Amino acid sequence: MRLASILLSTAFVIAGSALAGETRAADISGAGATFPYPIYAKWADSYKKETGVGLNYQSIGSGGGIKQITARTVTFGASDMPLKSEDLAKGELIQFPTVMGGIVPVVNLDGFNSGDLIIDGPTLAKIFLGEIKTWDDPGIKKLNPHAKLPSQAIAIVHRSDGSGTTFIFTNYLSKISPEWQSKVGSNTSVEWPGGIGAKGNEGVANNVVQTKGSIGYVETAYAKQNKLTTTKMINKDGKAVSAAPQAIMAAAAGADWAHAPGFYMILTDSPGAASWPIAGATFILIPKQPNDPAAAQEALKFFDWAYKNGSQMASELDYVPMPANVVGLIRKTWAESVKGPDGKPVFASTM
Repeated sequence: MRLASILLSTAFVIAGSALAGETRAADISGAGATFPYPIYAKWADSYKKETGVGLNYQSIGSGGGIKQITARTVTFGASDMPLKSEDLAKGELIQFPTVMGGIVPVVNLDGFNSGDLIIDGPTLAKIFLGEIKTWDDPGIKKLNPHAKLPSQAIAIVHRSDGSGTTFIFTNYLSKISPEWQSKVGSNTSVEWPGGIGAKGNEGVANNVVQTKGSIGYVETAYAKQNKLTTTKMINKDGKAVSAAPQAIMAAAAGADWAHAPGFYMILTDSPGAASWPIAGATFILIPKQPNDPAAAQEALKFFDWAYKNGSQMASELDYVPMPANVVGLIRKTWAESVKGPDGKPVFASTM
């Protein structure tokens, strides 16, 4: 099953329209992460209906988003891999998180429903390293002693593009598997030991649907939209958990955003009995001194509106909204750091 309606595309354009003689702000342009694509599409549709201002967002992967905002070809970039302070300074950028979510392993196994299969981190790493080759491998059997596991070959599906989803996934594997860390490591793009490459969360979701015996990794909204079969994971505390919103919230519970320079935060392998182990935030990148201050203002207005009005929409897609205190820090950063040529803030929220 493919993503429905607006989620079919890897880019969307929700353009504003105006009556004759009526003036309207220019549409907003952005590019990058596919992880938040479903919620950005939903927010954009509601925002356009309310304000008449549209959003043109290219879901091309975090690597592409970083490149495009660095080249200043879009108003904002989007990445699931946060940039470190020195990289933000070099690019004269700020970053801020919009929502948090989970990355979940998804499988195509006959007779298995979501939550039936349990995998732990070391086993997941061995699967993607190509060391575990069939579903009835002793390592998988040990975790699922009562499951009827087939002797079917495992088909690995991974991202082919520069991806923050890959960064979160490989960051987790690097934390729990020294072998993964030494052989593959963690980045938006890695040298995969094998498997099928697919573009975007959309591409991975579709390839898993079409390939019997496959395993891939996608953001939870894509698993939900495509009705994919998700696995449980053994977390840092040794508990089997599902990638439910409350488990992602538990993973983020200890995040100290106030003391995270540039909002740099990694949420993988978080402690806590209820925590989902492969969680992360997704981020927006915008210049401190935009080439087009009016466009930057419209972008910040959009995200300000989303923080005020979009939490329920985010929750419906299994994202976790940012806490109110963190949103306050984000708005403060906008006012202090994103300036026009006159040195004044491009946008200051009324909240």
